[in-house]
Amino acid sequence: MSFINYMAREINCKIVYYGPGLCGKTTNLQYIYERTNPEAKGKMISLATETERTLFFDFLPLSLGEIRGFKTRFHLYTVPGQVFYDASRKLILKGVDGVIFVADSQIERLEANQESVDNLRTNLAEQGYSLEKIPYVIQYNKRDLPNVVEVRELHDLINPMNVPEYEGVARTGVGVFETLKAVSKLVLTELKRGG
Repeated sequence: MSFINYMAREINCKIVYYGPGLCGKTTNLQYIYERTNPEAKGKMISLATETERTLFFDFLPLSLGEIRGFKTRFHLYTVPGQVFYDASRKLILKGVDGVIFVADSQIERLEANQESVDNLRTNLAEQGYSLEKIPYVIQYNKRDLPNVVEVRELHDLINPMNVPEYEGVARTGVGVFETLKAVSKLVLTELKRGG
């Protein structure tokens, strides 16, 4: 979970963007990175092999306040979407404080969304986490496309726990910061509670 840097007086929290391949995880991170104050963020790092890519960067939001005199620094990560990179997904989830599930709203991606949520649940459980207990929100991405499923149907399929959910169009920024703020607040609530 989160770790404390006493020298910098910061609490470091890890938020992971999870979802099926090509659902918009990377687009979310790039949109946030491009619009974050340069003084408040680190470099975006892309770990790329021939067939997979993981992005991450950290930032220090100025408006979320402090916890016991410590600022909160968020480290944002994406996982590779394709199922055959499961080992990478598990590694990236290690020490996670919050998860944003990015669902692809297209009709033909319904099964991929369900498989990815099931995979998330399994990978969290293997590390002693529970999807029911970790700060968790859902973004229904690609809402601008013509072949999307109704939000209610997506909700019924992948959000039985009724966690906060947002419609999104990551490439234009719709819902991107709302989703991030929602999970950040849940993470901070957990920290204040001492969880």
